[in-house]
Amino acid sequence: MANQPREQWATRTGFLLAAIGSAIGLGNIWRFPAVAYDNGGGAFLFPYLVALLTAGIPLLIMEYAIGRRQRCSPPEAFRRLARPAEAIGWWQVAISFVIATYYAVIIAWSIRYVGFSVDQSWGDDPEGFLFGTFLEASETPGFVSGYVTGVLWPLIAVWVVVLGILLLGVRRGIEKANRLFIPLLVVFFVVLVIRALTLDGAAEGLEAFFEPDWSQLGDGGVWVAAYGQIFFSLSIGFGIMVTYASYLRRRADLTGSALVAGFSNSSFEVLAGLGVFAALGFMARSAGVPVDEVASAGLGLAFVVFPAIISEMWLGGAFGVVFFLSLVIAGLSSLISIVQVVVSAVEDRTGLRRVPAVLGVGGAIAVVSVLLFPTNEGIYLLDVADHFINQYGIALAALVSVVAVAWFMRKLPELQRDADATSAVSLGHWWRICLGVITPVTLGWMMVDSLRTEFDHNYEGYSTGFLLAAGWSVAIGALVVGVLLTLLPRHPSTPGGPAPGAPPSPKGAPRPGDAGHGEES
Repeated sequence: MANQPREQWATRTGFLLAAIGSAIGLGNIWRFPAVAYDNGGGAFLFPYLVALLTAGIPLLIMEYAIGRRQRCSPPEAFRRLARPAEAIGWWQVAISFVIATYYAVIIAWSIRYVGFSVDQSWGDDPEGFLFGTFLEASETPGFVSGYVTGVLWPLIAVWVVVLGILLLGVRRGIEKANRLFIPLLVVFFVVLVIRALTLDGAAEGLEAFFEPDWSQLGDGGVWVAAYGQIFFSLSIGFGIMVTYASYLRRRADLTGSALVAGFSNSSFEVLAGLGVFAALGFMARSAGVPVDEVASAGLGLAFVVFPAIISEMWLGGAFGVVFFLSLVIAGLSSLISIVQVVVSAVEDRTGLRRVPAVLGVGGAIAVVSVLLFPTNEGIYLLDVADHFINQYGIALAALVSVVAVAWFMRKLPELQRDADATSAVSLGHWWRICLGVITPVTLGWMMVDSLRTEFDHNYEGYSTGFLLAAGWSVAIGALVVGVLLTLLPRHPSTPGGPAPGAPPSPKGAPRPGDAGHGEES
């Protein structure tokens, strides 16, 4: 099979929108406000900003530099840095596979809740409606005992849309979709925030959110929470940014792009915090209780607390439709980027063209997703898989990748020169200090802190057997699969690889698919 030229983004704006769309996901809306509230309120913004500047943006630049320089998916990109590092890339691909399987089902729930919002189907018991009427959740965690058709059909629709966009390719599919999704998401959320700010009690909610508790800055856990929020919200550590940057043109501005993507993501999180806490303030006033009694996060915030708020407000149905549509859009833009990591890796390794790669690999992810999660036990499987793959997949893979690149391969000076050659903002010593010292130490401490908590008590009180089967086995399995996949034979048409019978290209020679000069920067 002949080498295929690598696709490229049509414009820098297209790349930025895709990168921002990947970063802005469900966690921005339902995780950041609660994390900030629990860790010092307004004072949390200080460690959060420090984390963004010393770890988030430096890691983004590192992943952009690796992806653009190597112009291939994470396994091949890490392999070109050092052959044993290929396992890191495959580990990230396996993590993306796992996350994609359950992430899609939350989008499916959101689709159903767009409809439920119209007549407020949850009545006066949103929690009972979610777990009983809608999810038909079993009493105890376990494995599949029955299917929930109300989740199954929207989940299939999600996969049809995602695979359809991916089939169109990077430029005609991913880029065009994000050109629609991101402006639409911003408009929807601005409308939501304006409406929330006009509700009775909004001021109390915002006061609770922004009132600084400076004493908490002396608590190490607050700093761990700030770095954790940055790592989990910027789509770093599981191959997405390496993959997206591999479609950049050679002269693209990496540092400027990382700054724009990083600050856009953080700005959206603060915007989400405004909307969420203004709405929580309204609910607290309606119920006659303090804000801390209604503050929540995650699935509970989106599918229990917000329906209760919607039921209380004038024109709540319209508010609910816009809110859940926002979740659908934010989820889709992130899910597309996650599946693209797997598709790109298989394309590069096997030489498959896009259509068979998307249908084969994307179809496999969709099948696993459909078999496991629209079930009576799906909520438990999702909860445990999400916790363990985030804590011991994404965060650990990020730690290993930065230690490997900075300490063992010593590639930071080389990557810095590469980024500086085409970027308006040059990287100084601070970049290497952040990646060589601050980021590994912080991630290492996060890992120790997380493991200590894990062994102190079972996550959410689940049984040890269930955590071993649905949590630890998933996180450890992703690592094992990543290592085993390095054993797959490489196809001769792997990007930049030698053609059959041809001698290796001299160092620095253009690779197949490289664009020439005069590209957009």
